Amino acid sequence: MLKGFVITPPVLGRISIGKVIEKAGKRLPEKDDQFTITSQVQGADGWLPHPFDEGFRKAQGGKIRSIPIRLLFNDPDLNFRAEYALFDRRTGRPVCVGNGETCKRRSESGVQSLPCPSPEGCALAQNGACKPYGRLNVLIGDDDPLGSFVFRTTGFNSIRTLSARLAYFQAISGNRVAYLPLELRLRGKSTRQSMGTPIYYVDLTVRSGVSVEDALTEAKRLEANRQEAGFDQVALETAARQGFSNGAFEESDEEGGAVVEEFYPEGDGGQGDLGVASEKSAAPSLADKLEDRVVRLGSDAGKNSV
Repeated sequence: MLKGFVITPPVLGRISIGKVIEKAGKRLPEKDDQFTITSQVQGADGWLPHPFDEGFRKAQGGKIRSIPIRLLFNDPDLNFRAEYALFDRRTGRPVCVGNGETCKRRSESGVQSLPCPSPEGCALAQNGACKPYGRLNVLIGDDDPLGSFVFRTTGFNSIRTLSARLAYFQAISGNRVAYLPLELRLRGKSTRQSMGTPIYYVDLTVRSGVSVEDALTEAKRLEANRQEAGFDQVALETAARQGFSNGAFEESDEEGGAVVEEFYPEGDGGQGDLGVASEKSAAPSLADKLEDRVVRLGSDAGKNSV
C-alpha cells in the first residue's frame, strides 16, 4: 500500500442537498429542499445525475426526500468521519483537520500534530475558514457491496444527528449496523436564526414501513447469511481502518478544489454548506447575524417586488 494518502471507500456517486450555480460571475452553493444523487462525472452544468436519481425521483413524485441505504461498516466512525477542517481556498489543499483536542496541520516542515482548541479558540480558523465537516459513505442498491455514495456536509444539525443515530443503532443492534435496512431522510426545522425559513438536515432511520424489531431481526438474518457465505466483516473493517490511517488528510488536492467550491466559498462566513446548504453549521456568531440580515433584506425585497 502506498503511504502518505488516505485510502477511502470506493465512491460511485454523490448525495447532496443543492448544487453549485454561477451567479454574478461567481460559483456559489444554492439551497435545495431535496436530495440529488449524482455520478462522479461533471458536465457543463455541474455533476451529471446518477441513474438512481431518476428512479427515486419518479417514485417520490418529483422530489427525493428519502433514500433507502445500507452501511458498509459496523463501526460508526468508519461510516461517518466528522472533524474540524480548514482548506486553502486558493489551492483547495487541506491545511488542518482536528477533533477539538488534537489536529494535523501542514507546515513548511511537513505535517505536524498539534493541540486543537476548536475553531472558536484558534487564530488560524478566523472568518469561518475552519468548520465542522463530515463525510458519510452509504450503499445504494445491491449491485456493488463495496461501492458507496458519499454525502458531505458542514451542517451542524446533520453532523450531530448522524453521529447520534449511528451510535444508537450500533448499541441496539449489538454491533450489526452494516446489516440494518436503513434510509437517509431529509428533515426540516425552523429556528430563531432562520427567521422562520425552513432549514434542512439529514437524518438516518430504519426504512419506512419497517419496525425497529423487524429491522433487528433482518440484521441478524443477513449477518448469518454473510458469515455462512464467507463474508468477513471484521477483516473488511480492519482493512478500512488501516486505509483511513494511511495518511493525514482524507481529501486529496484534486478533490479539495471541489470541496472548497461547495462548502468553503469565499465570503460565506463559514456557512457555505452544499451538503445541507440551508442549515447553520456553528453556534450564533457575527457571521450568522450578518447572514440573517441578508436573508431578511432578500425577503423584504421579494415582498416589494410582488
